Amino acid sequence: MFTGIVEELGEVTAVENLGDASRFRLRGPVVTEGARHGDSIAVNGVCLTVVAAAGGEFTADVMAETLKRSGLGALAPGSPVNLERPMAADGRFGGHLVQGHVDGTGTIVERIPSEHWEVVRVSLPAELSRYVVEKGSITVDGVSLTVVDAGRDHFTVSLIPTTLALTTLGRKQPGDPVNLEVDVIAKYVERMLGERPGRAGETAG
Repeated sequence: MFTGIVEELGEVTAVENLGDASRFRLRGPVVTEGARHGDSIAVNGVCLTVVAAAGGEFTADVMAETLKRSGLGALAPGSPVNLERPMAADGRFGGHLVQGHVDGTGTIVERIPSEHWEVVRVSLPAELSRYVVEKGSITVDGVSLTVVDAGRDHFTVSLIPTTLALTTLGRKQPGDPVNLEVDVIAKYVERMLGERPGRAGETAG
């Protein structure tokens, strides 16, 4: 489990095509400290398994399904990436519950700079709009953010200088894709309400 608080702005150093998958090598001295085979690291919000780690870099295999359903397929050597290790049991819960399971991708639509922050509008897939609410939480490229405005096909977030400087969101431009993970609690609530006794399969007597 992650919290959407990016620990490090890393970089893709190599991408190897394996046919039905790709092997990524990524630089991240902070997140690789003590990392071992089988550990998890979130890359732009996607939970990946460490294959090997040495010299401040780690490798991870990404299957075709993940490449298709996330923005990882667009990464190339030199691409910056947001990196986060899973939250330790005794760690501080700084963001919100993030699984590292991307629900879909959006696109940066507009950036509106202000004196001390920047408002970013992101397109939203229709099937995810019901999970996004004003003042709710959403994960964008692995960054836990608060929704400012929620529309049917978009949402906006406000980015403070720290987020702009220390994550990929400070560099993304209109047209660039971003990984989206909605609040998992909303999905569980929807599922439970939809399957309450007397609702699913209910017939008139």
